[in-house]
Parts: sequence; structure tokens; C-alpha cells
Amino acid sequence: MKEKIHPEYKETTIVCVCGEVIHTRSTRANIHVDICSKCHPFFTGRQKLVDSAGRVEKFAKRYAGKVKAKSKKKEEAPAESPEEKKPE
Repeated sequence: MKEKIHPEYKETTIVCVCGEVIHTRSTRANIHVDICSKCHPFFTGRQKLVDSAGRVEKFAKRYAGKVKAKSKKKEEAPAESPEEKKPE
């Protein structure tokens, strides 16, 4: 292994929004997360809305009323499919 190319691996603390604190080792000093194994819906079995940034509402607000109706072209008579033709 080459000398002096690896980052420093030190003790760190991971803190979740729910209050869970995990002590481990990492190259980063202190890590703050939104979801951990104590509060994630997969592990708890309870459904939880994880849209903390409001992405859906932001999208709906941005594109509300901007959808244009397509202009209707002259409606042509639909071509008969081979199944609809009657045998002679």
C-alpha cells in the first residue's frame, strides 16, 4: 500500500432528526441524517411521508395552469381494422 494517500479514519457521531445517536468511525467528523434505521418506514413498519422538501407540491405549483390543451385536428373516419371487416 502506498504511504500518505489514505484519509484519516477517526471516531465520529451520526445524529438523526429523531434523536438517535450512533457512534462509529468515519473519514467525516460529525454526520447529521434525516432518517435512520430507528425511524425509517421499512424497519418500523409504519408509513411515514418522507417528502421533507415538498417536492411534489413544488412541482404542482410550478406547472399549475401551464399545460396547454392540444388543438383538435379534423377528425378523420377511423380506418377499419381487419377484425371489423365482414367476410363477403
